[in-house]
Amino acid sequence: MFQRSLLLAALTPALLLGGCGGTTNRGLESVHQPVVSRQDFVFDVATAGNGLAAGEERRLGGWLGSLRLGYGDKVSLDDPSGYRGVRDDVAQAVASYGLLLADARALTGAPVTPGSARVVVSRMKASVPGCPDWSRNASFEPDNNTSSNYGCATNASLAAMIAQPEDLVHGQSAGSVDPTRSAKAIDAFRKAAPSGGGGTAVQSAGGK
Repeated sequence: MFQRSLLLAALTPALLLGGCGGTTNRGLESVHQPVVSRQDFVFDVATAGNGLAAGEERRLGGWLGSLRLGYGDKVSLDDPSGYRGVRDDVAQAVASYGLLLADARALTGAPVTPGSARVVVSRMKASVPGCPDWSRNASFEPDNNTSSNYGCATNASLAAMIAQPEDLVHGQSAGSVDPTRSAKAIDAFRKAAPSGGGGTAVQSAGGK
């Protein structure tokens, strides 16, 4: 009994110190928020005349396939020649994966070799660093603060499920809204005759 009491007495300061350390959350918002990171993949293709050189479309298609190109990826082109045929060839390769080639020119900082064009695939990923975080338990909070792990599950699920991680940074534009167009549907609904205005229809199953 004496040895057990001595052990508990030795552990008590450690438990108190563990409650005082760790990540402090003094508000109702989680201290661990989703972080969006971007990774760029670069591939140079040879051009010839007004399009890609022979065999370059197959090389480009193989490279895109190795990246497992899919929804959420952004593909852009840096072509110093400005030939429309080069852009059309690259756009066709990208379209086979259900994506559109970005209108804006890719900026990589490195010059493109004459006679070639650069294809850039930008991929964003959302994650929540530091989760789970059990460094500070809410039961040891003298000021009744929330737990250091508060919000980790919700934010981690959001980061894993969001289709466009870029939306976590600046959202999506609502675009132009035409109130006249929406008002037409409302006006047509209000002016339509009631469906029961002609009385109740009598239907027969054809039996005696």
